[in-house]
Amino acid sequence: MPARTCLSIILAAGEGTRMKSTRPKVLHEIAGLPMIAHVAAAATAADGSRLALVVGHGASEVRQAAEKFAPGAEVFVQEKQLGTAHAVLAARAAIERGHDDILVMFGDTPLLEADDLSSARRKLAEGADVAVMGFRTPSPAGYGRLIEEDGRLVAIREDKDASEAEKGIGFCNGGLMAISGEHALSLVDRIGNANAKGEYYLTDVVAIAARAGLRVVATEAGAESALGINTRAELAEAEAIWQRRRRHEAMLSGVTLVAPETVHFSHDTEIAADAIVEPNVWFGRGVRIAAGAMIRAFSHIEGATIAAGAEVGPFARLRPGADLGEKSKVGNFVEIKKATIEKGGKVNHLAYVGDARVGAGANIGAGTITCNYDGYGKFFTDIGARAFVGSNSSLVAPISIGDGAYIASGSVITEDVPEDALAFGRARQRTLPGKGKELRALREASAAAAGK
Repeated sequence: MPARTCLSIILAAGEGTRMKSTRPKVLHEIAGLPMIAHVAAAATAADGSRLALVVGHGASEVRQAAEKFAPGAEVFVQEKQLGTAHAVLAARAAIERGHDDILVMFGDTPLLEADDLSSARRKLAEGADVAVMGFRTPSPAGYGRLIEEDGRLVAIREDKDASEAEKGIGFCNGGLMAISGEHALSLVDRIGNANAKGEYYLTDVVAIAARAGLRVVATEAGAESALGINTRAELAEAEAIWQRRRRHEAMLSGVTLVAPETVHFSHDTEIAADAIVEPNVWFGRGVRIAAGAMIRAFSHIEGATIAAGAEVGPFARLRPGADLGEKSKVGNFVEIKKATIEKGGKVNHLAYVGDARVGAGANIGAGTITCNYDGYGKFFTDIGARAFVGSNSSLVAPISIGDGAYIASGSVITEDVPEDALAFGRARQRTLPGKGKELRALREASAAAAGK
């Protein structure tokens, strides 16, 4: 397709009452990313040189999301929701600047593919004046039908208005429309509201353009690409579709998913070839996994970086700021937060390491915690290379454990430990012969008295 300028208009002013939510519908998330951001990403990938968002309900929240996920987008407010054509005209100022192509899409279609947008634009480049995206389904009831004659689209017939013959058509309106920038405003301005709801429907562009002798065509996309979200149930269906796509992509890229249907990815998960993911693993935002890493079952990971050959889990939790070096290990029932585990470091089981550094080759015993919070602020624990921290130890930050140092099991360490030193932070054991039997007799007598 030759180089052409494009304005992508995303309609996101609907209240979304069927979501039963105080949040604007388009801000509900798929894979941790608002639906409107998914649509904006598709538009950008289709080489949309300009992006306009038309917002209404929750305008300030949607505007903030746009600035975060679609930087550079121009935001227009549709004060009253009077139909899709009325919404398009809210972006009149952007349309008037002149573009070869105008793409109109909806902010609640998060599975929209960039290729489908490019296909619609290609139709304009080939001489069409209007291109409507359609999809085929074996169950078309409820959808508007695309009526074609001799390769041209002559009408979009709503289900309630369709004849019996037209109801048998499986080619349905997907909502997205591409309009030649030369004709866009003149066509949309001619749309009236002589209908039961008194609204201005963008679909009327088809008949108006046909009467004007302009060329109107349909372009076909997958049904998933056109899927609009109106309820929480549909949101869950879209999430499942997105996850299935992403898992398939990961496996084709060389990632082993032992039970793919149980793995949850985020929109920005990065995972390299030869990584292995066992069942029931959840990846939140901001996770990067290098080649050869092993993620064992039932682990929960967000905001973490995992280097080559590292092993996580099972039943591990990595919180934001966790940074695991090469061949490090974080085992079962371990939580890591804002901490670096350097090359070969091990935190094998039942431990909490937060606001800390664990040096290369260091070993953290079971039950060890870094006491990083005093009720007011967070403090850092620095554990040197090859240090050995015995089981059930508490390291009270701020504190430094030197390279090669040993911490005796069961210690509470409150002072810095030099390198290669051995530190005890516990009371000396006392053994009192016969006192166990005496204590047992006292407790038995007490229990007997209480039972009377």
